[in-house]
Amino acid sequence: MDPARAIIHLDMDAFYASVEQLDHPAYRGRPVVVGADPRDGKGRGVVAACSYEARPFGIRSAMPISRAYRLCPKAIYVRPRMARYAEMSDRIFAILRDYTDLVEPLSIDEAFLDVTASQRLFGPADAIGRTLKARIRSELGLVASIGLAPNKFLAKVASDLGKPDGFVVVAPGKEREFLDPLPIFRLWGVGPKTEARLKRLGLQTIGQIARMPVETLEAMLGGAGRDLWELANGMDDREVVPEQDAKSIGAETTFERDTEDREEIRRTILELSDRVGRRLRREGYLAGGVTLKFRDHLFRTLTRAAILDHPTDVGDDLFREAWKLLQRVSLAGNRVRLLGVTATRLLAAAEPPGGQMSLFRPTADPRRRLARAVDAIQERFGSDAIARASLVEASPARKGRKSGVKDSHSR
Repeated sequence: MDPARAIIHLDMDAFYASVEQLDHPAYRGRPVVVGADPRDGKGRGVVAACSYEARPFGIRSAMPISRAYRLCPKAIYVRPRMARYAEMSDRIFAILRDYTDLVEPLSIDEAFLDVTASQRLFGPADAIGRTLKARIRSELGLVASIGLAPNKFLAKVASDLGKPDGFVVVAPGKEREFLDPLPIFRLWGVGPKTEARLKRLGLQTIGQIARMPVETLEAMLGGAGRDLWELANGMDDREVVPEQDAKSIGAETTFERDTEDREEIRRTILELSDRVGRRLRREGYLAGGVTLKFRDHLFRTLTRAAILDHPTDVGDDLFREAWKLLQRVSLAGNRVRLLGVTATRLLAAAEPPGGQMSLFRPTADPRRRLARAVDAIQERFGSDAIARASLVEASPARKGRKSGVKDSHSR
């Protein structure tokens, strides 16, 4: 057997918008924008997702909803239905796990799979990939793009290049042939600043970087220089790391552009903590622990966890611990690609910690009453009806800075 790994990157095409088109046949073939209420171009908030029919108008994820409306006022604008998207995500991941236990979710609609060993049972890796696409289409009515390659980096680039409805294979030994003509921004870790710096040196393609002496790149970019050189030569030994099946409730955001803006990071963790708190209250749980998930611009993923002094379903408590956990992550030289906050060690809200009754009746926490009042307002009038002042974009200069558009799947 070929000793090379077989890694699949699967990414759903315009997932939120595609689910809306699936559930509403009248939307099919029309531009669909999922996000905040545009309010005739005066709405606040951003585009969470849009259909491929909306993209020729210039609409993109994370764009201010007011700008999207100006670009295409006749599009269909719908509010996100996260419970429905999570349901479809669970069904997608159930199909993936029929073929391998080595599934690493990247978001609600994206994952890496290691199908190297699966070939003994299910045949060649490309056949597994085509079966996954066919099952998702026939059983769920949705379309996935797939990249298949010997490593994660190549598989991700391949799936991106094939969208929409793509299936791109990078065969072992063909890594350089595949990568060489591609523009340098396709390399993980090449943001706008690094791209401009490399272009000033006359480097336009990945192949040109691959042919440079690695020492030259290290002198220019430090340790990141070697990382870029290895990726440009198709080298990536990162393993597919499956998430442990655990009873937890979480949310995560992938930034449209990697960021090192500390205020944007703080606001994102606060927003995620509030979202998790709402789900805890809705589903009747208290969190006894918090986990922070952090992925940098080189797709390195770290998690940090803490046990809470007192179980809670209040977003402020979750944020306070998650922010402390972030301080244990070195941000030096790292740009943030993804952040996630997960509530762990769940127990029913009516169940006392440790199962033991207190001798004294606990004082009602006014913050919980406030949080439930906010829940009721948002449930009735929409998520934009009331919000924290610190999460409201106060000026046109700040509009569109927030780039997070994806929730994590929750277990």
